[in-house]
Amino acid sequence: MKCMLLSAGLGKRMRPLTNQVPKPLIRLAGKSLIEHHLARLKTAGYKEVVINLSHLGDSIQKKLGDGGSYGIRIQYSHEGEHPLGTAGGIVHALPLLGERPFLVISSDIWCDHPLSFPDPVHENAHLILVNNPAHHPDGDFAYESGTACTTGNNFLTFSGIGVFKPELFKTQTGENQLAPVLRSAINQSQVTADHHTGAWFDIGTFERLFEAEQYLKNQTKNPTSSGKSPATSE
Repeated sequence: MKCMLLSAGLGKRMRPLTNQVPKPLIRLAGKSLIEHHLARLKTAGYKEVVINLSHLGDSIQKKLGDGGSYGIRIQYSHEGEHPLGTAGGIVHALPLLGERPFLVISSDIWCDHPLSFPDPVHENAHLILVNNPAHHPDGDFAYESGTACTTGNNFLTFSGIGVFKPELFKTQTGENQLAPVLRSAINQSQVTADHHTGAWFDIGTFERLFEAEQYLKNQTKNPTSSGKSPATSE
């Protein structure tokens, strides 16, 4: 299975830093966010990664190259100066992703999910959901018996990790976001899900970057600790 790392966002909430540094290259616990993903993907057995580029994308490509130094092959999907959105970026990259299901990860998260998934993926999408963090208390989708729903009592947050079939995007064109595409598929009973209760951070602000930094430092000091991140504690 190939993986796509969504890396074309503008990082508006972390300006002025992201005026000079794209958010995927912001450092967390000694290395950039996107390098954390590459390391976890390599450990999980992935061999090919597609990275979409827009805002300061040249610096990402210069940093990572062809992926040889990370033990993984990297291809790039260039979107130009204006990002195409999460769904639009995936559609633009489909020629590189092929005809089989592929993993998509948002570059601006950190999560300890093992990145292993059902094979085959039976529906058009399989989402990893997490407990609602303080900054997103209402969640995104309801979770019920391995299925994502738009209504229900147990609403959870989409982690930014999912496996998708190319068919999910067959009617999508131009700039578009992933959330409405997923809601449409959920309403057609095309989306399964898992509830991940481990550590997860959405690195959307400097405060959350600091929280993730402190968590990883604590894990380094206490490698046997099973404590969860503030974002996922129940």
